Amino acid sequence: MARLLFFLTQTASRLSGPGQGIEGRRGMDLPVRVERLIVPTVEAMGYEVVRVQLTGTEAPILQVMAERQDGKTMVVDDCATISRAVSAVLDVEDPVSGAYTLEVSSPGIDRPLVRLKDYERFSGFDVRIETARPIEGRKRFKGRLLGVHEDTVRVEMEKGPVDLPYGDIRRAKLIMTDELLVAAKESQNQ
Repeated sequence: MARLLFFLTQTASRLSGPGQGIEGRRGMDLPVRVERLIVPTVEAMGYEVVRVQLTGTEAPILQVMAERQDGKTMVVDDCATISRAVSAVLDVEDPVSGAYTLEVSSPGIDRPLVRLKDYERFSGFDVRIETARPIEGRKRFKGRLLGVHEDTVRVEMEKGPVDLPYGDIRRAKLIMTDELLVAAKESQNQ
């Protein structure tokens, strides 16, 4: 059973002006800017930021996905703690103009693979990967994650291994399997 925990906070930026909306200020991609702002705080609390994502335009949602540095399972209290701290940082730094919803969540069992170290950590599990450009005539790959060599992710496909440049990966995620569920349960019991 996949569990995705989250804690929502409705917030509004103090300042607004033309052309500043959800894209942020200073010309930097907003999720990247937010991640740079919050990582020191989140890491000091014993967590790691997995991904920062912005969705929606009418009612934007700023999603912060985080996990515990000690590898233990995230619980709702963890998400609430992170949410309060991140909200405080964002209130001071004010990177978003207008109202938005802050959502803090755990990656869940069938989690996205975002960082290069995620591909190393989950080597041996089944994955679904989409690339930004065709590689060997395709953009979608499904197979067993074999690991990472330098900046290349290797996946065992039915027809053999495929090397995918990390920079070309648009989206990747673990596939829910019995093997993944057993591994998740074992990590909870540690």
